[in-house]
Amino acid sequence: MELRRPTLADKDTILEMLADFEAAGGPKDGFFGGADFVYEDWLETIQLAEAGLGLPDGFVPYIQLVSFNESGRALGFANLRLRLNEDLLRHGGHIGYSIRPSARGCGLAKEQLRQALQLAKSKNIPRVLVTCSGGNPASRAVIVANGGSYEDSRDGTERYWIDLAEE
Repeated sequence: MELRRPTLADKDTILEMLADFEAAGGPKDGFFGGADFVYEDWLETIQLAEAGLGLPDGFVPYIQLVSFNESGRALGFANLRLRLNEDLLRHGGHIGYSIRPSARGCGLAKEQLRQALQLAKSKNIPRVLVTCSGGNPASRAVIVANGGSYEDSRDGTERYWIDLAEE
């Protein structure tokens, strides 16, 4: 698996992955795109967001990532927030992630989060907050497998810290 920033060349596989999410009716954690989604506009938006430009109210600078398999098929989204605000501290954390519904159950989320944590470390984030819904045991297992230490639950959201400084 390769976790990286999406490019224009990835358009078809990412749109196909979005259709997979839509068909399943599930959340696309780690993806920010609206109902009027236009791929090229999204690429521009995420490039600006990484620099902290053009952010909607309540957003912080972030790096939008997509994971791909060896043949270039898009597998999932990951989003690394470069700092936390009050809302992210309570609910969202530093990293949001999801694997497309048709590729779940194969251990991909564990590797995707591992790679996102490596990027966080390279961005000098020594301690990463990752959250999940209290009703999502699969996500909980992914976080714990990557070193997550449970702190508490707030409004149904479990909060885990991963210390990257010790690695």
